Amino acid sequence: MTQSVLERPQTEQPQLEQPLAGNRPGLPANLDAFGAELDAIRQEVLDDLGERDAEYIHNIIKAQRTLEVGGRALLFFSIIPPAWLAGTVMLGLSKILDNMEIGHNVMHGQYDWMGEPALYGKDFEWDNACPGDQWRHSHNYMHHTHTNIVGMDRDVGYGILRMSEKQPWEPYFLGNPLYAFLLMVLFQYGVAVHELETERIRAGEIGFADKREMLRETWQKVRRQTLKDYVAFPLLAGPFAPLVFAGNLSANLMRNVWSYTIIFCGHFPDGTQEFTVEETENESRGMWYYRQILGSANLTGGKWFHILTGNLSFQVEHHLFPDLPAHRYAEIAPRVREICERYGVPYNTGPLLKQFGSVVRKIWKLALPWN
Repeated sequence: MTQSVLERPQTEQPQLEQPLAGNRPGLPANLDAFGAELDAIRQEVLDDLGERDAEYIHNIIKAQRTLEVGGRALLFFSIIPPAWLAGTVMLGLSKILDNMEIGHNVMHGQYDWMGEPALYGKDFEWDNACPGDQWRHSHNYMHHTHTNIVGMDRDVGYGILRMSEKQPWEPYFLGNPLYAFLLMVLFQYGVAVHELETERIRAGEIGFADKREMLRETWQKVRRQTLKDYVAFPLLAGPFAPLVFAGNLSANLMRNVWSYTIIFCGHFPDGTQEFTVEETENESRGMWYYRQILGSANLTGGKWFHILTGNLSFQVEHHLFPDLPAHRYAEIAPRVREICERYGVPYNTGPLLKQFGSVVRKIWKLALPWN
C-alpha cells in the first residue's frame, strides 16, 4: 500500500517540481521551510509524550464507561420520565466519547506508543456499525492521504452527496439536501457502507458482487450492533423494553447527528478547498501540509466542547498530525496558526453555527446544475 507523504521517513522526502496547485493563492514561497516548521512541532510533541497523555486517555475511557453504565441503568427505570431523559442523554454522550475521542483517535494509532493491547490502533473495535478494519482503510488511509482530492477522497460527498463544484453534476444530485439529511440521522450506517463505493456502482464501474466480502463484514457488524442496542438490552429491561428501545434509538440518533455535524464542519464550510488528481501529482511534504490546511476547518469552543468533538474541532491540526494524541491539538493550534499567518496560508476557523450554516448552504447550492 502506498505511503502518504507524512508517513515517509524524512530521508526520503522528495525534492520535486512545483505541482499545479502552486497556482493557488497563499502558497508559501518556500514550501520546504514551511514543511520543516510543521515537522518540528510534530517532533516536539512526539518527544514529549508520556504520563499525562496516558492519564488523559485512561480518564476519558473511565468517563465513557461510567456514562454508559449509568445511562443504561437509568433506562431500566425509565418509567420515570426524568430517568429516561437522563439515561438517554448519558448513553448518547457515552457513544459520542466512544466514537469521537476514543475510537477515532485510538484507531489512528495515537496511543500505540503506550504498548497497551486495548489501545492498539490496528486492533481496536468501536461502538459503531462500521467495522474497524474498513474504517482504518477508508478513513486513515484513503481520506488522510488524499484529503479533498476529488475522485480519490471518498469523504468528499461520501459517495452520496455533491460537495464540490469539481464533481460533475448529474440529475441524481437534485436530491442533495434529502441525501444529506438521511446521512445525518443514519450516519453510522453511512460510514458503514463507505467502502461500498456507491458512486462507482452508480457509474457501472463495479457491481455489488465485487463488494461481497465487504458487505458480509458490514452485515456482521451491523447485526451485532442491532442485537445489542435493540434486542438484548431492551429484553433485559423486561416490561420497560419499549422505553429502553426508544432510549437506545435516541442515543444513537444523538451520536449520529453530532458526529455528522462536527465532521462536515471540519471539511466543507466556506473557505475549504478541493483539489484535482493532476494538481497533487509529485507532491512534496510541504505541499502535502499545505493541502491538508486548505482542505480543513476548525471550530471555536471551550474545553468540554473540544472533548466531545474528539478534538476534531481542531481539524486543521488533525489533518496535519493525525498520529498525535488529539488532546494536544489545543496546545499546538496557536503555533500552527502563527506559522500559517507568517507564510500567508489561509487558516479557517469559526463558531459551530457559522461553519455549519455555510455547509448547509453548500449542500443546497451544489444540488443545482449551474453551480
